[in-house]
Amino acid sequence: MIKSYIKIAVRNLKRNISISLINVCGLALGISTCLLISLYITDELSYDRYNKQADRIVRVVFKGNVKGGDIKEAHVMPPVASTMKAELTDVQETARLRIGGTPLFQVGDKVFHEEQLAYVDASFFSMFTLPLLKGDMLTALAEPNTAIISEKMAQKYFNTIDVIGKELPMKGSESILKITGVMQAIPKNSHFNFDIFTSIEALEDARSTSWMTSEYYTYALLKKDASLKQVESKLASLFDKHVGPQFMAGFGMSYEDYKKTGNNIGLYLQPLTDIHLHSDFVYDLSPSGNISYLYIFGVIGLFMLLIATINFMNLSTASGSKRFKEIGVRKVLGAGKQKLLIQFFTEGILITYIALLLAVVIVLLSLPVFNHFSGKSLEIQQLSPFTTIPMLIGFGLLIGLFSSSYPALYLSSFNPIMILRNRFNVSTKGLGLRSGLVVFQFIVSVGLIFCTVVVSRQLDFMRHIKLGYDKENVIIVQSWPLGSNEKAFADRLAQDSRILHISHSSYLPAGATYNNNFFIYPKESPNQWVKTLRYDVDDQYIPTMGMKLKEGRNFSKTYGNDSLSVVINETAAKNLGWNDNIIGRTLTDKDNQILQVIGVVEDFHFKPLHETIAPLVMVLSDQAGNLIIKTKATNMEKLLTTVKQQYNAFPSDLPFDYSFLDERYNQTYQSELKTGQLLTIFATLTIFVACLGLLGLAIFTAHQRKKEIGIRKVIGAKVSDIARMLSFEFIRLVFIAIIIASPIAWWMMHMWLQDFAYRIQVQWWMFAVAGLLAIIIALFTVSTQAIRAAIANPVNSLKDE
Repeated sequence: MIKSYIKIAVRNLKRNISISLINVCGLALGISTCLLISLYITDELSYDRYNKQADRIVRVVFKGNVKGGDIKEAHVMPPVASTMKAELTDVQETARLRIGGTPLFQVGDKVFHEEQLAYVDASFFSMFTLPLLKGDMLTALAEPNTAIISEKMAQKYFNTIDVIGKELPMKGSESILKITGVMQAIPKNSHFNFDIFTSIEALEDARSTSWMTSEYYTYALLKKDASLKQVESKLASLFDKHVGPQFMAGFGMSYEDYKKTGNNIGLYLQPLTDIHLHSDFVYDLSPSGNISYLYIFGVIGLFMLLIATINFMNLSTASGSKRFKEIGVRKVLGAGKQKLLIQFFTEGILITYIALLLAVVIVLLSLPVFNHFSGKSLEIQQLSPFTTIPMLIGFGLLIGLFSSSYPALYLSSFNPIMILRNRFNVSTKGLGLRSGLVVFQFIVSVGLIFCTVVVSRQLDFMRHIKLGYDKENVIIVQSWPLGSNEKAFADRLAQDSRILHISHSSYLPAGATYNNNFFIYPKESPNQWVKTLRYDVDDQYIPTMGMKLKEGRNFSKTYGNDSLSVVINETAAKNLGWNDNIIGRTLTDKDNQILQVIGVVEDFHFKPLHETIAPLVMVLSDQAGNLIIKTKATNMEKLLTTVKQQYNAFPSDLPFDYSFLDERYNQTYQSELKTGQLLTIFATLTIFVACLGLLGLAIFTAHQRKKEIGIRKVIGAKVSDIARMLSFEFIRLVFIAIIIASPIAWWMMHMWLQDFAYRIQVQWWMFAVAGLLAIIIALFTVSTQAIRAAIANPVNSLKDE
């Protein structure tokens, strides 16, 4: 019996090959999109969950509300870890991590540059699941200057993992690291990724008892029955207890008085598994994700699958209407409703599994492209075949039954006598349901078009907003490897007529940069502390960056006391309560150093546009690090060749490395850019699949009204009149979808734009663009079928009358 059902199903698929192909392609696109989005969401949700104790590990973070802006820092003070372990009974273990810079290691005659080294406590490896291939995790980092390296690093340096006891001399330092362990590669879905960990015992600062400094990423392993909220409550008391006595010495006022002025700071706990998707902290160890985007893509994946399923229903019903006589004959010959249901379910499940197979192929082929746009490195091998194959089989069965349920019930319900006499009536209720499903499809399509337009406009706004500095034609050269030759290198470049200005500073308003908290107060008002950021710059920084002074002057070598001078931005002046006569006023920092204001620079964006401009203080410094080069070159490639030649003229252990300021700025918004690209792709796919559904309804309607069309043509109706009549009915559905989709899409984009302190306003023309595109696409889809029905010979449709 099953064999018979399958044979009939295959025959029907061949007989209606065009509809079958549309059905299979639509379902395959819907399923493949859903699978890709599922892979993306699964990867995002998996961060840090490889740790066996992930549900009990928390990170200690520093947050507060102070004048000058919010404090949200991912690292805390050196003694926090030991104090928590000693005083909080619910804390089983603690561990710290501190970034150790970018060291140079010399092995034989080769010099290796590592991007980052991390200092950690010995307890770090017993808390996190980082298996060692060689060495003992409990004792490997118990002594100073010991190190655990990754398998990749061992192979790179020594071509083997049998490296226990070997030494890694740090060039330019007396430190020699002894290798005591080799670990497996840290999973990609981790919020930290290092190839070398060394003992924190080597850092004198790690033994500090100061609660006025930070830079230590601190983790705690809670006991099994511990309540995070209760531990956090106790942590607040612990913080007040230890910060209070040191606050007076650091800030010249008691901690109680500081809080009375409206400031509120403290330590909080963040679950390990929340770090990737729920973080908005500065100084984090890696770029964080965004849980909002997971919700957006999850909804898109679900809607895409629903739309594909709706298409299946509409197209199956449309093609099934041609099988009324077959159904009538089979009923007369004794086929009951149950057997007909099994037949249609068999056909639906067969199509679904064909579509599912095609969807898997699409996923495999499109993964590289999807990874490019999403910034991921997803692989199909990440899925276990023992769970994935049964899941896909069950998924296909579920989709097949659901998508074929309506056509099966609809087509098996007709009276065979009425069918064979051509006197059956198609339920207007059924037609209304199908129209409603098409409206739903276009609600989603119009919404996605609108969202894509808004995201595109916001990204364009961020690219062209007046930043307060000039990011064009600015080259950032990593010059610190030149050491004492850095100044000579800069002097040579300054002689090139294509270079306008050169500044030494590691502080940049775009991309990864140095910055630090800098607490100041007006000399005359010791209680008016303001949190600012400090930039260490030279006298060429402001002209190199194209910034404008609102009043006062820039730093200058002609003034001998500029080392105690500062230039502040407009927001800093406002937060200090200064509206006029700003030049010449004095500030005091927490080290009781008196600084004189010599200039006020116009506000410029040195943080992402998600945040408002914060107070900023610039101080004069001659530190090395980067050269910021402002050029007027029309041929940047030739200039870079010259700069590289000048760099290579000096001895250096690292090759020439550079970046452009505008590229660093664009990197800041990679998450939004990738989201915009993915939205465009998903919107295009959704519209395409929705159009297949519209085509199905057009085919069905044209078939049902073929006699009406024939009669109209016989009595003189033109082809254009009939095409217009059929098209208008479908365009009406799209108009209804536009009316319903517009407020929903506006609300979604309004909420998304709230993440930006500087954003566009949603305008009426955005709705118009989305609606017009949907109408044009729908009209193009429907008009082909409408014209085909209108030009058909009326004799063929009326010959049975």
